[in-house]
Order: sequence, then C-alpha cells, then structure tokens
Amino acid sequence: MRSSFLSIAALASALAVGVVSCFGAQGEYESRGADYRVVTVADGLQNPWSTVFLPDGDILITERPGRLRVIRDGQLVPDPVDGVPAVRAQGQGGLMEIVLHPDFESNRLIYLSIAKPNAGGSQSTTAIVRARYEGDRLEDPEEIFVAEAWSTTTGHYGARLVFDSDGYLWATVGDRMAPPGLAGAMSHPAQNPANHQGTVIRLHDDGSVPADNPFVGRSDALPEIWSYGHRNLQGLAIHPETGEVWETEHGPQGGDELNRIQPGRNYGWPVIGYGVNYGGAVIHEGTHREGMEQPVNYWVPSIATSGLMIYSGDRFPEWKGSFFAGGLAGSYIERLTIDGDQVLSKERIVDGLGRIRDIKQGPDGLIYIAVDDRGGGLTSLVRLEPVE
Repeated sequence: MRSSFLSIAALASALAVGVVSCFGAQGEYESRGADYRVVTVADGLQNPWSTVFLPDGDILITERPGRLRVIRDGQLVPDPVDGVPAVRAQGQGGLMEIVLHPDFESNRLIYLSIAKPNAGGSQSTTAIVRARYEGDRLEDPEEIFVAEAWSTTTGHYGARLVFDSDGYLWATVGDRMAPPGLAGAMSHPAQNPANHQGTVIRLHDDGSVPADNPFVGRSDALPEIWSYGHRNLQGLAIHPETGEVWETEHGPQGGDELNRIQPGRNYGWPVIGYGVNYGGAVIHEGTHREGMEQPVNYWVPSIATSGLMIYSGDRFPEWKGSFFAGGLAGSYIERLTIDGDQVLSKERIVDGLGRIRDIKQGPDGLIYIAVDDRGGGLTSLVRLEPVE
C-alpha cells in the first residue's frame, strides 16, 4: 500500500535542508479514486505566491518579496524578470497574484496584484498592474486599479485575480485587518460598500467598470464592487462549466469559508460567522442574519485557506469537477465534491506537504502547487502526477 502521508524521516530531511522539494518528491500516495505522486518542478523559491503557464512552455511565478521568476526547460532562471513595479514587501504583502490576459498570445499582457505603498511608505493598499511581457522583461507597466483600502497594517490584502470566459477581470480585496469588535460590527469597513475593504470586484481588462455591476449608479457604494462583507479572500476561481465565481477566505480563529459569489450580496463579516477572535473572544452576533449569505462550506478549526482551483483536466478523471482548497496553517489541500450548494464529500490530500499558497491546473492537466515558508526559507513548486 502506498503511503497516504509523509514519513517522519522525509519531513525531518526536508526541514534540515530548508527546501520543500524534499517533502516526498518521489513519493506515491493514495486518494479516493486517484493515486498520485508528488514531483518537484523547481526549487529555490522564496515565498512563491502565484503561477501562470506561457504558450511557449515557460512558467512564471511570483515571489512575495517582489520578484517575478521564470521556470524554463525545468530549471529556475537565475535572474528575475526586469521591470517589476515597486511593492511594499512587509507582513503578508508584496508581489502577489499573476494572471495572463485571455489574448496573451497576441497582446502579451499580464496582470499583477501588489501591495502598493503610499508616497511615504507608511501605508499600503491592494493594486493591480498591467504590463507587456517581452523578452523576460515587463514593458509599459500601468496601474489599472488601486483599492480604496489604505492602511498602516501589512495584512489581509486579498489580491487574488482571475479572468472569466467573457473577458472580465475579477479581483479580491481583503478587509485590511480592520478590528472586528462585536460592538458596532455593522459599522465595520467590510459592511460599507463605500470602500473596497472586504470585497470581490469586477473590471474590464483596462480597469474600467462594467455598466452592469450591481452598485453602478449608487452614491453610497463604489461601482467596482460585486460583493462585500468578506474578510481576507485568498482563493478565487471561475467554475469551468457554470461560469460561477467561487472564493475562499480566512476566518479568524476558525470559520474559514468557501463561498459562491453572487452580485450585490453581503457575506456577513464580521457580523456573522463561525469563528471566534484570537484568544477565544466572541466576535459575531451569531451565524445567521437576514440579508447575509451563508458559506457553502466552512472550516473549524481554520486551515488558513489560500489558493482555490476547480479541476477540469483529463489526467485525473476521478477528480474532474472537484474543488481544491489549499491550507496555509493546515498544510494540506482539501478536495471537495460539490453539487450546487451542497458539499457531498471532503478529502485531505498532500497532507503535511507544507503551507499551500497556490494551486493551479497546468495546460498538461497536472496540478501545480506553490509551497510557502512563513520564515522566508526557500521552497518549491511541485506538481501532482497520476500513478497508473
């Protein structure tokens, strides 16, 4: 029988060298219906955050300290990409998501989410930068969106990006660590769509606002917003069959959520939820309130959700349609089978691999996982391959 978890010896070896590729790189593991192996794609990454696949076979991967790296012919190119915009690389922020424009082959446009510093460097917010990628360099970078979410804190940026099949750009903005507090929870910034804190937004590819966004024309709300009442949205995916928008977000101590995003809806933070504050203090007035949405799934205890992918490939036919939610604190991926708003089954995979930051389906139908290290140690991009 193949091991369903990493051995103590493998774990100790990985910790000793500080590179996550040692975590069962040649190991084979069992899952319901699909056996898989973990294979190292590239070593030596510092806080890898997001991955994209280029038509020529190259892989681009962001490092939170502010570098964009290239993996070419199975090797990490030593020099980072030139022209990356300045970021506030502190706390949870820095250089974060990267996505390709749907017409990348013709226009060479890429999109980055960053922690943008203010002029004095004392505050930051979530911003989206568009640039052309030519010859391992970014050309003509321009900010197409800057969130009304400035704060001295260095956490809860959100910063996930995804394009849908209609060419709309979706993004998340976290609540920027605004204190929850049971008293006055309805006055929390995430409950006020006049700012971007704790929101999912929808844009055209140039950063302009679609005319049918739910808050367009309202004086008390920002037109970019699609939904609000979120905390720290760290996973974002478009369902490949239905086109629905799904996201995962951190709760406080418990109460991480998987949500199906609908226009104009309020997802409740911090008024309702399933967690408590750090140390155990009560945050929420309850778990339900009229006019506020319920999550499709919630995690207690928290797994610190990060990275969300809905599998549509053929290499793992048993997993087709499954949701894959990464966990930072949980150090595993949870595979969920969902029908509508009902979770039919849940299963842990790659349990103990490390802090899962990003999960992407490659053009080869394999599953690529960026593993993070809280202390900034070097880690790896790995992939799951089926075992015949």
